[in-house]
Amino acid sequence: MVKLNENGLFVVFTGAPGCGKGTQARILKEKTHICHLSTGEMLREYAAKDTPLGRELKAALDRGEFATDEMIIEMVKNRISQDDCKRGFILDGFPRTMPQAEILESMLAEKNIKLNCVLEIQVPDEIIMERILGRYSCMKCGAGYHDKFQKPKIYGVCDECGGTEFSRRKDDNRATVQNRLVNYRLLTYPTIPFFESRGLLKTVDGTGTIEAVSKKIDSILGIE
Repeated sequence: MVKLNENGLFVVFTGAPGCGKGTQARILKEKTHICHLSTGEMLREYAAKDTPLGRELKAALDRGEFATDEMIIEMVKNRISQDDCKRGFILDGFPRTMPQAEILESMLAEKNIKLNCVLEIQVPDEIIMERILGRYSCMKCGAGYHDKFQKPKIYGVCDECGGTEFSRRKDDNRATVQNRLVNYRLLTYPTIPFFESRGLLKTVDGTGTIEAVSKKIDSILGIE
C-alpha cells in the first residue's frame, strides 16, 4: 500500500496506449476529486486549432508519433502551476520519454511536490489492439464506449447525456496503433526502470474488467 502525502495525492498513470490508464484516471478523479491531467486530451485540443503548430501536431498524431518533449513539458508545467492542482493531480500520458521523466522530477522538486506513486497498467498487445480499434465516444459530452466491452445501455444513445452522435479517433486504426506500440517500447518503456529505481513504481494487471482493475488501484492507494 502507498503512503499518502499529507498535502494531497500525486499520481502518474503509465502504460502502453490502450492499456486503460485514461479510464482508470477518470475513475480515480471521481473518487478523490483531484485534477485529472490528460496530456493526450490537451494535445488533441492544440491539434484541433488551425495554426501552424496545430497543423504540425495533428499530422504527427495522425501518424502515431509523439509531440516534442519541449511542447509537452511546457504544457504540463503551466497546468500543474494552477491553483486546482495544489491538493493533488493525476498525470495521464506524461512522462512519455526519459527527458520528460527527468524534467518532471526536477519540476516537482522545485514545487516541493512528492509523487505518491507511478502506476503502470500492464496489458498484452493483442488486447490493446482490440480495445483501441473498438472504442468510440459521444460527440456531445465525450463519454467513452466500446463495440464489445462498454456498449451504451440503449443502442445509439449516450448513457450520460442522451446524445445520439458518436465518433472515433482518426488515429485509432491498426497501422497507427502498431506504430504507437513501437514508439511506446522505444521511448516510454525506459521510464519504467527509472521510476522503479526511485521506489515509486507499482504495477497493475489491466486485463480484467474496468471495475476489477479499479479495485486493484484502490488497494494500492489505500482507498476504501
